[in-house]
Amino acid sequence: MLQPAAPAYPTPGPPGREAVDTFVRSYQTLLRSTGEVRVAGLLEPYLAMAPSLHVRARDPLPDAAAITYVGLRLPPCMPNVRLVLLSTSLDNMAQRGLRDVADWIPQTAPARRRRQFYDGHDRLAVLVTSPSDLDDIIPSLVAYELESNKMHELMARDHALRHMVEHAAEHGPAPGDQDRLREAFGFSQAEIDRLGVVWQGRMWKVLATLAERRKKLAVRVLGGSWNDYERAVERWFEYVADHSPPDLSRRPIYIVSSNMHSLVNLLSGSTLARRDDIIDYIQSSDSDLLLAEYEAITAERVPSSLENFLYYAAKKYLSDPRNQAAATAFAAEEQASGMTTIHVPLGPDVDSQVIELGKLRPLRMDPRLADLPGLDRLADSDAIILNIDYPLGQAGYFLQRALARNVGDLLGLYVMGKGATLTGRVGDILLCNIVSDERSSTTYLLHNCFNAEDVERYLVYGTALDNQRAASTRGTFLQNWGYLDALHRAGHNLVEMEAGPYLEAFSEQILPERAAPGEVVNLVGSHIDVGFVHYASDTPYTKGQTLGERNLSYFGMDSTYAAALAVARRILDREVARLSSAAIEPAAKAEHTSHATQPVALTR
Repeated sequence: MLQPAAPAYPTPGPPGREAVDTFVRSYQTLLRSTGEVRVAGLLEPYLAMAPSLHVRARDPLPDAAAITYVGLRLPPCMPNVRLVLLSTSLDNMAQRGLRDVADWIPQTAPARRRRQFYDGHDRLAVLVTSPSDLDDIIPSLVAYELESNKMHELMARDHALRHMVEHAAEHGPAPGDQDRLREAFGFSQAEIDRLGVVWQGRMWKVLATLAERRKKLAVRVLGGSWNDYERAVERWFEYVADHSPPDLSRRPIYIVSSNMHSLVNLLSGSTLARRDDIIDYIQSSDSDLLLAEYEAITAERVPSSLENFLYYAAKKYLSDPRNQAAATAFAAEEQASGMTTIHVPLGPDVDSQVIELGKLRPLRMDPRLADLPGLDRLADSDAIILNIDYPLGQAGYFLQRALARNVGDLLGLYVMGKGATLTGRVGDILLCNIVSDERSSTTYLLHNCFNAEDVERYLVYGTALDNQRAASTRGTFLQNWGYLDALHRAGHNLVEMEAGPYLEAFSEQILPERAAPGEVVNLVGSHIDVGFVHYASDTPYTKGQTLGERNLSYFGMDSTYAAALAVARRILDREVARLSSAAIEPAAKAEHTSHATQPVALTR
């Protein structure tokens, strides 16, 4: 006898965008309070969100990948911190009674640039530069408290384990202590080794501090209005202008958002001029990785670029106190080549570089730029490159707005940075011509001046993918598998944080009015050259490696310099053409730009 069919109830899928939005609304609501807000109050919506960077959040055993991720983004004083104070400036803190914060102990984190101060007891003051800082800090604090308390509970229940940790913190670990810890926490040896690096060799002392008491973090916001963010960026620009070559506000300008090493290395020639000294340093160093890679390159066992390798090794070479004279000479040579690096003590913790194209010495440039014709014409250039150290998320919006108001004729905007790929591999380069800003639900169509050919000629290990669709999200912690799956199904392959904010500011610069949320904004006809280049640093959707499990390290130099070479060539080529009175109009560039020959249909 046939049984009646069971009713077709929908099966609940994994948490998606809605769970992320619920968590965001939760902390935005709580942080309106003028008092202290307990981080524990956000734990339930955080767990319901199921962030892809915190896979073992509900597991009673610690999640080594999540601990690594937050450990690289929070300062080393965190084991002692109870209260985190957030504000846009020291002035705002002073107005609320905290007048001595500038005298506290400055703090840094390896993977985040923020101005942070520790009072030596239990308070940490953090200066935020945009809402993206809150989107980054708050989930990190929730994850930090959750994982700290997991480790505390394990040591509280296992008295022998706690005694071992305390003894190792006081006298150093005994043989077998690390194996015992690894077994108790469920970590692999590689995870233990990573935590030793993240905690800067203080692993046993950190664990002993966590064993003393449960973590009960609180947050207090001391100012953070839209106007506060804009005022902080204005102070930042005033400092940059005061320490730049003359007439910054009147000279033609190419704005680049990247890092503080790539363009200088490619354009100055200082590293390659000291090739023999750097190689001698490598051969006498204790880095087996560097020595093995150098020997493999010279023996042609790997196709890596020797120039890229030397740029990576030069950072270690110059940071060695024994090479102080070389570091001083490097700085003098860069100055003579028209390069000024500015460490800005005000506003966003974003350094900048001003590069005067008229002072560059073409014969010293990276040989991969040497085939460009007409470089001798640069001597007549009055243009500059303003390179800013890649800001986080919406800070790019405020910085770009300030620059648009205060600099001369904008000739080009080029953004280069990391992102996650949903279908590619770590080390791939992705070039987008459609950007969906998840914060505002605005979609931008752009005429990306770069195509795959521009970067693949320099790319050894990865693949260059153009015609890609990018999603600018709130943050790496504010993603889960359901959210990433929805983005993938909608055709996105790149997930990052800055393209949307940059394009929002750029559209305000060239369009008569601001785009309403949810609109499709067509920037294809812009007379200003625009280019976005992202290199993949993790693969969260395909269950590959995430940011908590690895970093690009030396092997990221391949994609980093492939992207930087494309940016440098584009600027030099455009400037030579401008000086030759043969500036390329957008219509004439169509065949060079990938998406112009392969239109992408949009549906809303």
